[in-house]
Amino acid sequence: MAELTIYSERIKQNIKSLSSFFKANDIEWSLVTKVFSGDKTFLKTILTKDVIENVNSVGDSRLTSLRNLRAVNPEIRTIYIKPPAEIYADEVVKYADISLNSTLSTIEALNASAKKQNMVHQIIIMIELGELREGVSRDNILSFYEQVFNLSNIEVIGIGSNLGCMYGVEPTYDKLMQLSLYKELISAKFNKQLKYVSGGTSITLPLIENKIVPKEINHFRIGEAVFFGVSPLENKPFKNLHTETFEFYANIIELKKKKLVPDGIINEANIGHTTNYNESDVQEMSYKAILDVGMLDVDKNDIETDDKDISFVGITSDMLVIDVGTNKDKSGNIKYKVGDKIKFKPSYMGVARLLSSKFIDKVYVTDI
Repeated sequence: MAELTIYSERIKQNIKSLSSFFKANDIEWSLVTKVFSGDKTFLKTILTKDVIENVNSVGDSRLTSLRNLRAVNPEIRTIYIKPPAEIYADEVVKYADISLNSTLSTIEALNASAKKQNMVHQIIIMIELGELREGVSRDNILSFYEQVFNLSNIEVIGIGSNLGCMYGVEPTYDKLMQLSLYKELISAKFNKQLKYVSGGTSITLPLIENKIVPKEINHFRIGEAVFFGVSPLENKPFKNLHTETFEFYANIIELKKKKLVPDGIINEANIGHTTNYNESDVQEMSYKAILDVGMLDVDKNDIETDDKDISFVGITSDMLVIDVGTNKDKSGNIKYKVGDKIKFKPSYMGVARLLSSKFIDKVYVTDI
């Protein structure tokens, strides 16, 4: 089977480094683990006591993942990082200490569920700041909060925003200042002190480093920087974080010299994706390798290899075809043979899909 190699110690060091970074800036943070889809081996391997002792909470966007978090560590503080579906209010209250919300009827359902379970559920209310994803309209903030503050089993602990995830609206100082001012407005209007102003995700890290985040922004939800060592704002390494944290290896199951152009009548019944080809190359040939990974496991655009002689040919549900050219190195030696592995570097979404696939082996490596 193809395999995903996970450098667990590097990831653990990233978590500790970010905890120190946030502490130095008087900021609390939630570790977002959704890339691992609730994998219990990961949770046991990565989230050791020494690693998460300075993390405010561990978050995910799937209830099954939060359930697995609680199964592995019943004491862990959890946060559901997207607005819940109203129908799952009971499960949200059971498995999440905190949830992000933007709809009154859902919060009322959470309140009813919390009352039924004899609990108080904490929420952070999301404000729409231009990304056009989740969030209460800025024109409706005061009336929204007034209704939520009256709910008996809901504790509003903060205000938050999400920027950079869908349209890519940048989390500028002005955007974050708007969030800070809304917090002050709410506090003054209702005489309520909101503990957290949750300013965003990994994309905001450079602003913290450059000291251009309003001081009221005191909570962040971080995933990508932990697992890949980069801030998505410029896709550059952030501080001293490890970036070589994942490797993907696919096995060559066939390697033969074949034509560049398919032979026969081409129809629309194919289920695969292929690269373009020139009809004028009908007589040309090159070496093509078939790998044991397909569309069910990963998108071809989410993995890349350092070998410049390799190019994409096509992918089906369970096989990937690549072109290895002459299959010889600069010295004229054969480069690849059946049974060899091709190494790829997966993206964030690549890792998420590979971890979700039951057809991919997961190998944890403790080397730094």
